Amino acid sequence: MAEPVTHSRALPDPPATNALGGLLAAALPDDYRGWLVLLQGELGAGKSTLARALLVALGHDGLVPSPTYTLVEPYELPRGNVYHVDLYRISSADELHFLGFDELREGLMLVEWPERVPDLVDDADLLVALTYAGDGRRADITACSERATALVRSLG
Repeated sequence: MAEPVTHSRALPDPPATNALGGLLAAALPDDYRGWLVLLQGELGAGKSTLARALLVALGHDGLVPSPTYTLVEPYELPRGNVYHVDLYRISSADELHFLGFDELREGLMLVEWPERVPDLVDDADLLVALTYAGDGRRADITACSERATALVRSLG
């Protein structure tokens, strides 16, 4: 792939993070099966907030618990399955096998704490890095695959 395309935006408050989730959901292809979106950032940076907003925008109606303890939260949505995955408690890439990680690829995967498995970025479509910026946050969205380049460019 050529030089990665990145879109950055300020997230001054939770409603801005929710709006970004809606924007990403609208930008995803109708058939998002096999897409891998990595959500990276420090504790409290907004990873779960962004995942919840994305799930709601994709049609989920109900609670969106953090997968911190369950590791994987599945969602059957109108456009296909979505798997919200939290790797915080993973100590090595070998443990992904026990999560059934390969089987989750039939849907859209939203993966928090991807840095726990550094090679995961090689298979990713999008890397959303959330960082603290003053009282708010900042999102840097990078296309990691050719198919994600147009999506990132469409964000403005």
